[in-house]
Amino acid sequence: MTRTKTRKAATVSPTMRCAIYTRKSTEDGLEQEFNSLDAQREAGENYIRSQVNEGWEIIPDGYDDGGFTGGNMDRPALQRLMADIEAGKVDCVVVYKVDRLSRSLLDFARLMEVFDRQRVSFVSVTQQFNTASSMGRLVLNVLLSFAQFEREIISERTRDKIAAARRKGKWVGGMPLLGYDVDPRGSRLVVNDDEAVRVRTIFDLYLQHQSLITVIREIDDRGWVNKRWVTKKGIERGGKPFTKTSLHKLLTNVTYLGKVRYKDEVHEGEHEAIIDPDVWQQVQTLMQRNGRTGGAEVRNKFGALLKGLLRCVACDSAMTPTHATKNGNKRYRYYVCCHAQKRGWQNCPSPSIPATEIERFVVDQIHCIGRDPDLIRETLTQVREQAQSQLVELEAEQASLERELARWAAEIRDVVAHVGPGDEDSPAVARLADLQERTRTAERRATEIREQIRAITARTIDQSEVAAAMAKFDPVWKALTPREQARIIELLVERVDYDGERGKVAVTFHPDGIRNFGDEFVTAEDAA
Repeated sequence: MTRTKTRKAATVSPTMRCAIYTRKSTEDGLEQEFNSLDAQREAGENYIRSQVNEGWEIIPDGYDDGGFTGGNMDRPALQRLMADIEAGKVDCVVVYKVDRLSRSLLDFARLMEVFDRQRVSFVSVTQQFNTASSMGRLVLNVLLSFAQFEREIISERTRDKIAAARRKGKWVGGMPLLGYDVDPRGSRLVVNDDEAVRVRTIFDLYLQHQSLITVIREIDDRGWVNKRWVTKKGIERGGKPFTKTSLHKLLTNVTYLGKVRYKDEVHEGEHEAIIDPDVWQQVQTLMQRNGRTGGAEVRNKFGALLKGLLRCVACDSAMTPTHATKNGNKRYRYYVCCHAQKRGWQNCPSPSIPATEIERFVVDQIHCIGRDPDLIRETLTQVREQAQSQLVELEAEQASLERELARWAAEIRDVVAHVGPGDEDSPAVARLADLQERTRTAERRATEIREQIRAITARTIDQSEVAAAMAKFDPVWKALTPREQARIIELLVERVDYDGERGKVAVTFHPDGIRNFGDEFVTAEDAA
């Protein structure tokens, strides 16, 4: 009798191709040799190896998102993983915890739809479940709901903490501001003296030109850029040229008043103010009047000679030209206080003044300059005081530039000492090129400042020059169109202050107005 031995066929498990997905919300610590992403991946690999008898194998491609939030699906590695799932390259997705894949219940539901459609399983290593069973799906939804709840609670606490800190006047982070540095010992702003000079000059330039575009041209000519700073990792940020948007933000930032803003609230800050409150208010008034354009040239339809020059002393507000038509076609022109327009006429002691009357007064003052020796002396005193103010500003900027040039020169020497053959493409060489470009720009601006200082110093105007220039004001004035007359007034006059409560008008002349008038118009007339 022959005995037959039968063998049972070995069962071969189907292959389960497993992709490991890892995520970390911040970049902190990612530069370490073994970081959080490595730890998550190692846990996933160990779990997959424990299931090798079930046919599980690791897909060698890494799906790692370092420095990406789980609150949305805008993550490069996740998008790559989803593309591989759609292409049929993945059978199972393994994560360390559920919230590594997503912290949003809605996003997770969308991911699960794709997984179901492609017959892809989902496994969480630490929570020990997978979506192959209905119980796994239930546990998954419960865990994800708690993960989203935790995220929302953390967000609320963070917002409350920021709000409380702001209300106490503390600096709670963000991009550094031109004019300030962040104290490394704490969350506090400290004044950067060199940059503070630039900020004050930018405010003064806007008061002078009342146009964002014009101020940007001035800033570009001086080689000034937005705040430069170095991150904790040593990466330099900022330093971009000003735009209308960035200049508008600078001119309307309450931080320069020594305050902090939280939403619509403004609170006293712990840091020192850079801008005088009066200067700040004047700039805000002009910005509101000019709109978001910040002073783009507007039409002067009826030839208002004092448009942009006349101010109401009582309200510290600009006065704008307007008109009324009576008896069908007779037009009456006025200047009205912008504050009175917005807050009510009862808030201003002099809400309006006839345009012809105030314009004639200012023109008469200009006429009188060349005829009255006392007025000439008074005008010269005013011009010299303004010239001295310009010199102080230029000398402060010059000193700031010299400090920057010295600092950059020292850094250039240090970089050069560490650059050797074959380092042409190294970051040090790129840094050296950047420093050299900054130095060239600063030296060019320093040369311009020296020329301006020399010109102001040499440009001493005397009484005879004032008399000679203003003696020809009458014939030149009468030959001009209303638009040209408005330009002459703007050339000569810096501002006109109207005090309706006391019945006084003060005219402030440009430091170089009389000389420029003589150069531009008197010389042209003589040549003709």
